[in-house]
Amino acid sequence: MLLRKSPSLEATIRSSEITPQHVFEEHQHSRRRFLTSAATLGAAALAARTIPSLINPPTTVQAAEQLKTISSKYTLDDPQTPLAKASTYNNFYEYGTDKSDPSHEAYRLQTRPWPVQITGMVKKPQTINIDDLLSYRPLESRVYRFRCVEAWSMIIPWDGYSLSEFINFCQPLPSAKYIQFFSYNNRKVMPYEPSSYDWPYREGLRMDEAMNPLTLLTFGCYGQVLPNQNGAPVRVIVPWKYGFKSAKAIVRFHFTDKQPATTWNEADGDEYGFYSNVNPNFDNARWSQAHERRLDSSLLPRNIPTQMFNGYGDQVASLYTGMDLKKFY
Repeated sequence: MLLRKSPSLEATIRSSEITPQHVFEEHQHSRRRFLTSAATLGAAALAARTIPSLINPPTTVQAAEQLKTISSKYTLDDPQTPLAKASTYNNFYEYGTDKSDPSHEAYRLQTRPWPVQITGMVKKPQTINIDDLLSYRPLESRVYRFRCVEAWSMIIPWDGYSLSEFINFCQPLPSAKYIQFFSYNNRKVMPYEPSSYDWPYREGLRMDEAMNPLTLLTFGCYGQVLPNQNGAPVRVIVPWKYGFKSAKAIVRFHFTDKQPATTWNEADGDEYGFYSNVNPNFDNARWSQAHERRLDSSLLPRNIPTQMFNGYGDQVASLYTGMDLKKFY
């Protein structure tokens, strides 16, 4: 088993490694809805106030049962990137191309209601409610490396459950070989969306990649609801691939027998391959991938060597046996 139960998150991660979090006010609605964090996991005292810039508008923040915390051998010892940095240094082009733009503009996104479509080669195409999706399985806390193709990286605790659980619910046909993700697209709430790209944002994985237990269907981070700029209300995290493969604000899961079109691969296939596994031996046209700038609690980024498959090779390298990882970038 990849995961084993732990009595608490504190038992899994040393308090010195956790960025202190503020208390979020509880809003009494459906019990199934996401519980914003009620406890600071570091040594600092609890703070009884919300952080308005990091949460959805109050009408969409709903109370629910406490996050399930299941430890993993992939929970890292590295110091975590502070939430304040992880939520203000983002690529989310639908809200602007500067790193700080999404934290200023993504408040426009309303995450309730949020219907999620299941389409393509499945036994029963259907549309489900985000809260049913959220409550389908207990949420796990996993601390992952997050590596951008731009050669910067973070260490982030994500909350969700393995995407494979949801794929099993979708009942794809045996002929489905890929899953494609479609992100939300609405010019009324995404007014700074660059016109040079073909929207909506699309990403995809081969089915065996999507079924790998590391691939996380993600609803939260740092023990709280995802900030809008970090992909609320639901995204995927694929920790051995560059960050753009981890689609945000997903509204549709599409199953197909053909390799699906993806936004960055279509925009520039020479730089952004369909697979885009983290590979220190294969450089992007603009960045060496041999090293990365780790964004953590340090005043300045730390320059560290990049690991093949972002350090998850023991779990994913077998997916690519016999493949030329430069040809199939």
